[in-house]
Amino acid sequence: MIICTNKMEYSLRTQCQRVQKQVAVNGEKERVSLLFMKALVSRGSVDAVFQQMASHPQYLESFLRTQHYILHMDGPLPLPYRHYIAIMAAARHHCTYLVYLHSAQFLRVGGDPLWLQGLEAAPPRLRLLDHINKVLAHQPWLSSCSHIQTLLKSGEQCWSLAELVQAVVILAHCHALCSFVFGCDTDSDLVSRSKSPNGTPPTYCPFDAANGNTNVPQSLATPSEHITRRRSLDSSCDMVCLKERIQKSQEEREKREDRLQQTQTLQQTDLEDEEEMMCFADPSRFITDPNFCYQEFARKEEDHFQVFRVQDYSWEDHGFSLVNRLYSDIGHLLDDRFRRVTTLPSLHSSDLKRAIWNYIHCVLGIRYDDYDYSEVNHLLERDLKLYIKAVACFPDSTKTPVCPLSWALLKNSERIHVNLLIMEARLQAELLYALRAITQYMIA
Repeated sequence: MIICTNKMEYSLRTQCQRVQKQVAVNGEKERVSLLFMKALVSRGSVDAVFQQMASHPQYLESFLRTQHYILHMDGPLPLPYRHYIAIMAAARHHCTYLVYLHSAQFLRVGGDPLWLQGLEAAPPRLRLLDHINKVLAHQPWLSSCSHIQTLLKSGEQCWSLAELVQAVVILAHCHALCSFVFGCDTDSDLVSRSKSPNGTPPTYCPFDAANGNTNVPQSLATPSEHITRRRSLDSSCDMVCLKERIQKSQEEREKREDRLQQTQTLQQTDLEDEEEMMCFADPSRFITDPNFCYQEFARKEEDHFQVFRVQDYSWEDHGFSLVNRLYSDIGHLLDDRFRRVTTLPSLHSSDLKRAIWNYIHCVLGIRYDDYDYSEVNHLLERDLKLYIKAVACFPDSTKTPVCPLSWALLKNSERIHVNLLIMEARLQAELLYALRAITQYMIA
């Protein structure tokens, strides 16, 4: 009797655990669906970047909240400026995917199409950002107080401190996002535009024929639609009615032809617009000094640049408070992203996550005095280090990242987690350099 009771208790407990697990799974699915709905509302589509991040819905929620805030919510910069700055940032890494998306959004919020002809067509104030854009993108340790002073004291074209901080956040956000796009090979999705097979209109649905859609192509029509029903013309058939039916049939055919012509014209216009947008999305239009790129941070024996020591200027103690004061609430949103990406449930150990984070900061000239860097070589295999460095320091959509051999053993969500760590570590590094330069300007 006791054994039977124990078995029943075990069975009930097992069933409860299964139910709880299923509830948790359903909850995550609902959460992802909700996030996608939000993306649809704000952008009109769910792009490949969001689909990749969806394997980590806790992080995706934080990412979407931050991106929506800096690109769409209240702030010192007008909306067209924000998307144009994003275009400039993505262009530094030849990221056609992001350049295309922000070009479309730039036009959607009322941006001047002439600006998309190239950087030289943009207002002088935006062109002034070009130098700090390329420095932050490729060699952030070159950021200096003089760069900030140039932007804030340029006569009629000068930036306010609040505007500059928002611009810097957008630049750093998009540079880092380029790393994620490169790591996940998302940029190639844009190049292969979807084309309908066999000349089928993109909007055609097989159910349209049943709903009376007259735009159904003849090649897809069912045989029954080509068969003319024979009607007996006996003495009871009224010739007047027959003429009316013939006339009505002719009118309907003419209307069908008109609608088909209009549809073809619209499709041709859409294709021309898309081709024109693809031309506008050419990243080279928004780049000056294309040879400026990532270089190894100076070695000790040739120490041209001082190592950035986190003990002297950290995100927690300095960067967070400054950016939050000059650009309300953005510090909290960014801090939430940094925390979530390092605390995501994962097969990766906390030591491995920290090794990835600190290695990225190290190759960008940032050092932690309290960290034993021998852990990096111990925890990160050589091919993984090469991959991390490529994605973090010189992402380029014209190349394909060489994935580590060990990745074949990992789930897709685990690989995406590594790319998220790379993105966030790089974002924080760029912000630290830019905010330190702003701090130096303010206290000078």
